[in-house]
Amino acid sequence: MIDFRYHLVSIVAVFLALGLGLLVGATALQPTALGGLIRLSQQERQQIASALAANRQLSRQIDSNDQFAQGVAPQLLDQLLAGERVVVIEAPGASGQVISGVDQALAQAGAAVSGHVQLQNKFFDTSPSTEQQLSQLAQQFAPAAGTSLQGSPVAQASQVIAGSILTKDGPGQPVAGQRDAASVALLSGFGAGGFLNVTGHPDARATLAVVILPDSPQSTSISDPQSQRLVTLAQQLNLTGQGTVVAGSVAGSGPGSAIDVMRNGGRAGHLSSVDNADHAIGQIVVAQALYEQLRGVSGSYGSGAGATAPGPSPAPTPASLQPVQGQPSRPAGRAGKS
Repeated sequence: MIDFRYHLVSIVAVFLALGLGLLVGATALQPTALGGLIRLSQQERQQIASALAANRQLSRQIDSNDQFAQGVAPQLLDQLLAGERVVVIEAPGASGQVISGVDQALAQAGAAVSGHVQLQNKFFDTSPSTEQQLSQLAQQFAPAAGTSLQGSPVAQASQVIAGSILTKDGPGQPVAGQRDAASVALLSGFGAGGFLNVTGHPDARATLAVVILPDSPQSTSISDPQSQRLVTLAQQLNLTGQGTVVAGSVAGSGPGSAIDVMRNGGRAGHLSSVDNADHAIGQIVVAQALYEQLRGVSGSYGSGAGATAPGPSPAPTPASLQPVQGQPSRPAGRAGKS
């Protein structure tokens, strides 16, 4: 029979061997292992420093480009949209930088902003009770709007909302800039239902629309309900008025955004999109894209995935850069419509 002292000696021997192994590893192998770790750390620090330097350089370049674009915007946009009225639709979470920048570009192009429509989160709620409320409101106001409702509840609501804020301003169409009681009542009704808010007078119908996306998509899926519904609304706006541009920040135009749905989900239609409207160049392109929309031309503009060009090419000619008297010229704004 093996006694306890034998077990004790065995356990002591095991721990002694372990201690000797650690001692040998810490003394004999330490210089090699430590040296390798130091070299790896130095390489990582160099890569991080290089990436930070490149990032600072790119930020300075972007700031420089924005300053230049802001400086030349008045010349590039001079009276490009003279005589036109534009309504701005804001999705929940839309960037204030994009909104103010687009407003400024539209003013520089000579357009009048009739007002802003701020969509609320409830507009994107897919619950049965909300869908029913949307449909009921649409049916309530459809007769006054002269609209034959089709499609899903959100499509029906988009039809009547678009009809209350936009017009083609042609024969038999509502006159741009004139308010009417039916439009006021409709916007008030959807506002009371918690679906939207308004500032200014979007009920004084515009001819063009800009839809501004959230600064961050709710998901990266192309089937995201918010993005799908924004595209549905944008399509109805485009059908009702003379053109619609969907604009977003660089971050807000990525995977899962309404612009992603348009470009990669087969729902672009005759809509235009601008994916860098948080920068001055993108805000200029929003106004140029509206000008092109008046002539039946649409495009996917910007620098993100799916963009086909930075902006319209050739760029529209503003009034200040048109040929002198006696030479052929292309009139700007409303006078240049086909």
